[in-house]
Formats: sequence, structure tokens, C-alpha cells
Amino acid sequence: MHCERAHRFRDRGQVAIEYLGFLPVLLLVALAGIQLGLVAYAAQQAGTAARAGARSASLDDDYQQACRDAVSDALAGGTTCDKADLGEAVQVTASVHIPNLVWDFGNATRTATMPLDHRPRST
Repeated sequence: MHCERAHRFRDRGQVAIEYLGFLPVLLLVALAGIQLGLVAYAAQQAGTAARAGARSASLDDDYQQACRDAVSDALAGGTTCDKADLGEAVQVTASVHIPNLVWDFGNATRTATMPLDHRPRST
């Protein structure tokens, strides 16, 4: 009986050691999942910024301000927008810095094109 009790105690200790050894792997997987979520979020925000900037540029407004306003406050500081005139259309490329939790993935870049609005503006 005494031997059986000691054997169970050792088993519990072994399970605890195995769990502690596997804990860093679990944490790394969790951080990788969060990082991938940040990548997807930044890409979505870049698309939104590009569309807002292109819409604003097609109306001959401040496309850079519209581009930055379309991005969440947390990502607005690392956002840049560039415009290219294509004759009858305008193309805006938005680049949003991807927040790095574990790895640095650089920037998410998206492009949107809108036709120019030739309607006269009312004042």
C-alpha cells in the first residue's frame, strides 16, 4: 500500500513537469495566433484606407487625411497613402504598419482605384 501511494505521487509530479515543459509551446502557439490576427486586421484596415483615400481623391479632396481617418487610432501613426493619377481614374495605395507582437511582418499594402468625378461642385 505504501509503495502504491508513493508511485501515484511520483506520477503526479511527472505530469506536472511534463506540463511545465509543454507550457512554452502553448504560449508560442497562442502568440502566433494573436500575431496572425494582427496581420489580418492590418490588411483589412489598409483596404479600408485605400478605398476611403481613393474615394476622396476622386472628389479632389484631401485623400491623405481621408486615408488616415479610415484607419483605427492604434494603426493611424504607421499609415501612409500615395496617389497615382490614371487619366480618368485615380489610384490610392495605402500602407499600414503591422503591429509586431512576436515577429515583424512589415506593412500591409492595399490599392484601390476610383473613377474621377467630373460633376460640377455646388457651393
